[in-house]
Amino acid sequence: MEPTGDIAVIGLAVMGQNLILNMNDHGFTVVAYNRTTSKVDEFLANEAKGTKVLGAHSIPELMSKLKRPRRIMLMVKAGKPVDEFIETLLPHLEAGDIVIDGGNSLFGDTDRRVKYLESKGFQYIGTGVSGGEEGARRGPSIMPGGSPSAWPAVKPIFQGISAKVEGGAPCCDWVGESGAGHYVKMVHNGIEYGDMQLICEAYNIMKHGLGMSADEMHEVLKEWNTGDLDSYLIEISRDILAKKDEDGSALVDKILDTAGQKGTGKWTVINSQDLGIPITLMAEAVYSRCVSALKDERVKAAKKLKGPRPFLTSIAANPERKKQFIADIRDALYASKIVSYAQGYMLMRAAAAEYKWNLNYGGIALMWRGGCIIRSRFLGKIKDAYDKNPKLTNLMLDDYFRGEIKRCQKGWRKIVSTAALRGIPVPAFSTALAFYDQYRSAVLPANLLQAQRDYFGAHTYERVDKKRGEFFHTNWTGRGGTTSSSTYNV
Repeated sequence: MEPTGDIAVIGLAVMGQNLILNMNDHGFTVVAYNRTTSKVDEFLANEAKGTKVLGAHSIPELMSKLKRPRRIMLMVKAGKPVDEFIETLLPHLEAGDIVIDGGNSLFGDTDRRVKYLESKGFQYIGTGVSGGEEGARRGPSIMPGGSPSAWPAVKPIFQGISAKVEGGAPCCDWVGESGAGHYVKMVHNGIEYGDMQLICEAYNIMKHGLGMSADEMHEVLKEWNTGDLDSYLIEISRDILAKKDEDGSALVDKILDTAGQKGTGKWTVINSQDLGIPITLMAEAVYSRCVSALKDERVKAAKKLKGPRPFLTSIAANPERKKQFIADIRDALYASKIVSYAQGYMLMRAAAAEYKWNLNYGGIALMWRGGCIIRSRFLGKIKDAYDKNPKLTNLMLDDYFRGEIKRCQKGWRKIVSTAALRGIPVPAFSTALAFYDQYRSAVLPANLLQAQRDYFGAHTYERVDKKRGEFFHTNWTGRGGTTSSSTYNV
C-alpha cells in the first residue's frame, strides 16, 4: 500500500499534540509517534479521535507510512534527547529525507546537526515555534532555518499551519541557513523576557506606588491594549489581573513572587557578550528573574536594609495627577519597548555578519506579527521601517520610532526618576533609558577607561587627533617600558 503520511511528529507532549491537530485541520496527514508508545494509542483514542492522524509504534512503522521525501519533526526536549533521536533515525533514513527539530534548541547545536546530517546525504531543519499551546493549535509563528534545499518540501505545511496576518500573509518564512531559525527564535525569547519584565515593572509602580487594585490595573491594561501597546502579553496580563481566586480575591496576589526560566533568555545574553552587542534590557530581565528567586534572602533583607517608602501619596490622592502618571507609565513602557527591540535587532545584525546569514529583518517582524508570544501591533511598524530602509543600523533612527521616543521621553524620565527617589525597582525601564542616553552621546567617558587600561596593563589607546586604527601607549609612571599589550575589542 502506498504511504499516505505527509509528515511525522515525534513527541506527544502539549506542543507536539497541538501541532499534529493543527496540521490535520489543514488537510495534512500526520504520523504520530512517541517513545512511550502507549501515549500514541491514548492520543488516537482521545484528542485525535475522528481525525486522519496515523499512529506508529516503532521507527520502521513510522517510516513506512511517510511519502518521500520523508519529513520527520522532533518535538522533544532540547539537548541530548534530540541527538539521541537523530541517531535512532539515521539507520532508517534515505537520501533526501528531512529531519526537523521544532524545539528550543541552542542555535550552535543546530549548526552542528545541519552539518552532520548533510554529510550523510540527508537534510536538516531547526525551526523556532512560538505561540505556546494555543498558538501550536490555532496558528503559531514558525521560524525555520537549516538546509535550504529542504525548505520547498516543508513550506506548504509550515506556512499552511502558521498564524496569518493582514491579507493572509503567513507568520512563517525561510530565515536562513544552519542555525539561523533557532537563533531568531532565541532572540525572540530574549525580547519576550524584556517585554514581560517591562509590563511587570509598570504593574509594580501602579500596585506599590499608586496603591491600585488588580481590578483597577485590569482596566488600565484593557485601555492600553486598544492603542500602541496592543499585544498578546498586554492582553494576557489584562486577563490575569481580572482572575479571581476561590475566595473572590485577585489570584495574582496569591502567586509567589519567584520566577522561573528555561534558558533561552540567558543564551541570548551570553551570545550578545560573545558578539559585543549591548542588549542591556534583556540582560536586566534575565537578572530580575534571578533576583526574584532569592526570595528567602529578600525577605530577610527587607527587615534590615532601609530606604524610602514607595507609596506616592500626593499623586494617588489627586485623580488628574494619577491619570497623568499612569499615562507616563505607559509612555515609559512604550519607549523602553522600542529600545528593547532596537537592541534585539542590533544583535541579529551582528549575528548575520558573524555567521554569514542573510536575514530579512522586515520579514522577521512579519513572522512575529501573529501567533507568537511577542505578537503586537508594534511589529507592523518595525516591518515598515525595514521595508523603507533594509540597511537601517538601529531601529531608534527610523523616523517613526525616533518620533515616538521624543513623544514619550518626558514621561519616561519622570517614571524612572520618581521610581528611583521612592525606592521602587525598575531595572528594565532604567537600563533602557541609560542605553538611549549612551547611544545618543557623541562622547562617552571611555577615554578615561582606555587610559586606565593602558596605565595598568599597557592595553594602548587611540587618539582623537589621529586616524582610527592607530594605537598608542604611554609610560604613565615613568617606571614602565615601551612594550604594549595586544589589543582586543570584546
